[in-house]
Amino acid sequence: MVEKFLEGNRAFIENDFQKDNEHYQKLATSQSPESLWIACSDSRVNPERIVSAKMGEIFVHRNIGNIVAKNDPNLGCVLEYAVGHLKVKYIIICGHSDCGAMKALDADMSDEEYISTWLKHSQEVKETVEGEYGTPAECADLAARKKEIELENIRVQLENLRSYSPVKGAEEEGRIELHGLFYDLDTGKLEKIA
Repeated sequence: MVEKFLEGNRAFIENDFQKDNEHYQKLATSQSPESLWIACSDSRVNPERIVSAKMGEIFVHRNIGNIVAKNDPNLGCVLEYAVGHLKVKYIIICGHSDCGAMKALDADMSDEEYISTWLKHSQEVKETVEGEYGTPAECADLAARKKEIELENIRVQLENLRSYSPVKGAEEEGRIELHGLFYDLDTGKLEKIA
């Protein structure tokens, strides 16, 4: 597998890096992305690829379920750097269809030490959707319920972003905008939901 990656890198250098060398030389010493993109770690959802962005245009933070856990020092560091130093103008929370984390949120994952602990940060999502659709056993339209969990997770994570002082201050001063996007794996379409 590593050889495949090294071969892919050789193709990247030949087909992209050398052809746009001026762009890559600028990136060798600095970056100035306009957006911070918080996305799921899912291998099917590559932020740069789904929006046809060039390297250096998006500052990316990925985790299981595109979750914005409150008081997370890792995410706090990303936000502080993106907002305070890179001066991003937009923060995007991007969720997607067929999200394994959102399926797990709806299942009993108590035997999974790290997954169950992480998903507690989205417990509010499950409770909100259960209030509207009921439990999976009570729900007549499981597909609609599943999608609503994915969409509600984006909305909740946008609100959680505002609990971080760098984001709250920058938004209040009008220096950044927060957006929620949903990527559909079946169609390749990205849509704004918040």
